[in-house]
Amino acid sequence: MTGRVPPTDAGRPVTTTTTSTSDAAPKFPTSGPVTMVQALVRTLHESMASDPRIVVLGEDVAKNGGVFRVTEGLSDAFGTARVIDTPLNESGIIGVAIGMAMNGLRPVAEIQFADFVYPGFDQIVSELSKMRYRSGGEFTCPVIVRMPYGGGIRGGGYHSQSPEAYFVHTAGLHVYVPSTPSDARGLLKAALAGDDPVMFLEPKKNYRTIKETLPDEDGAYLPPGVARTVVEGTQVTVVAWGAMVQTAVEAAEAARAKGLSVEVLDLRTLVPMDVDAILDSVRKTGRAVIVHEAPRTCGVGAEIAALIADGAIESLEAPVLRVTGFDTPFPYALEHVYMPNADRILAAVEKAIHF
Repeated sequence: MTGRVPPTDAGRPVTTTTTSTSDAAPKFPTSGPVTMVQALVRTLHESMASDPRIVVLGEDVAKNGGVFRVTEGLSDAFGTARVIDTPLNESGIIGVAIGMAMNGLRPVAEIQFADFVYPGFDQIVSELSKMRYRSGGEFTCPVIVRMPYGGGIRGGGYHSQSPEAYFVHTAGLHVYVPSTPSDARGLLKAALAGDDPVMFLEPKKNYRTIKETLPDEDGAYLPPGVARTVVEGTQVTVVAWGAMVQTAVEAAEAARAKGLSVEVLDLRTLVPMDVDAILDSVRKTGRAVIVHEAPRTCGVGAEIAALIADGAIESLEAPVLRVTGFDTPFPYALEHVYMPNADRILAAVEKAIHF
């Protein structure tokens, strides 16, 4: 999991200057608390203003600002030559982005829902991920593929899936999954600074449910591969990412009311993964519960459990437990049953502590 992808994200964005093509007012607050959507559009706007190589492409990203309005106002500011409405063709979107990147641009390709990425899957796993390797380092492919993912908005089976495991399994791809507005801003800046492709999964459940005041420009960049301890605890470690981080925090609060101490770790990025943070926390608490929305079998949680067995088995006082989605299609009417909730996580926490 660590060291598979060259550590090229250590750099900073090129800070050349370009001017907007319009005096249109930005479609985001410039101060005060903001949602994840507002943090993302602000970051894209600022980055496009400072680096003329950045282009945005996808279905309805220009005129309509995207289904979730993450690109709202960008075409007014930078024109339709840099904010490009594409046909309904995910394979074409990814393929064009690859060609752009190989010719010096830094494309940000939006897939309307993560569930729609599969028609472009071959382009991602056969071309995008392997371009640096197959060219012996002659070409890089700095494409960011942004995707709203996961449940929580009653989107049904074709608008609620969590496909992160496919991309974690594909060598050559970075996989970022922010859980907060500030992390979304910082990780997007990191993605824009790197030379490798990034699958940028945005938890749409968190798009407008959490607000934060963003750090200033100097503190905005967030290095990938650095997990965040959200809640300190001593009895069990709960590992999560994306929308499940807030759910894990709710479970930790419920556990505290019962006199139990839960540590919550937000991975932030799955490739590169902060394995040291996971192992250090589990060695401290002696127990681990892993939470994700995706189906249980061969999910990223299984790999994390194996990593814990490899690196912290002598510290374990209970089996590593997983709280996940089920090995079924994502349901519509029973979304609340399928998705992990605080009660399911709390039950796993109690099982681990009382083992």
